[in-house]
Amino acid sequence: MTGIRKVLAAVFAGLALTLLSAAPAVAQADKLKLAVAGDGAEGVTIQATYADGRRLDKVVRLVLTATGPDGQKVGPVQLEPQPEGQGFYSSGPVLTAGTWKVTVDSPAPLPGKATATVQASAAQSPPAPKPVAVNKPADGGSGAGAGWWPFAAAGLVLVAVAMGVAMLFGRRRTT
Repeated sequence: MTGIRKVLAAVFAGLALTLLSAAPAVAQADKLKLAVAGDGAEGVTIQATYADGRRLDKVVRLVLTATGPDGQKVGPVQLEPQPEGQGFYSSGPVLTAGTWKVTVDSPAPLPGKATATVQASAAQSPPAPKPVAVNKPADGGSGAGAGWWPFAAAGLVLVAVAMGVAMLFGRRRTT
């Protein structure tokens, strides 16, 4: 019986080692890695992934809080997923101009937390289009291709005159 006991002990030890080595990977997959950055204006963007680097395949609840210049506070603001990609979240314009310390939390079942310093600035409108200058050629001509229409008009007049003449002579022959 001692041989069977040794085999069973080895099987149980191998099973225990397998389960213990897999446990950290499972625990790590239950955490989020959050990358927080400014959006270039008055908002914040967040990219959420699993701690092991895999893309997030489900919607999670993210909550933003921020402390700004002069002790201003924003939040808690619940963030909604955006259509730009899996795990991409955006706050929209919630900050005012200045330097903000932004914290994003994800509660259980997928906990995660990240803090970043974000420089918010007022949103800018696109620059007004510059007027396009229209210059005439220096030789005084009307430009390339602009002199074709008188020839076309003259050709149409000649065709009309030729048809009129043909109609006149055609009537004289039949009478």
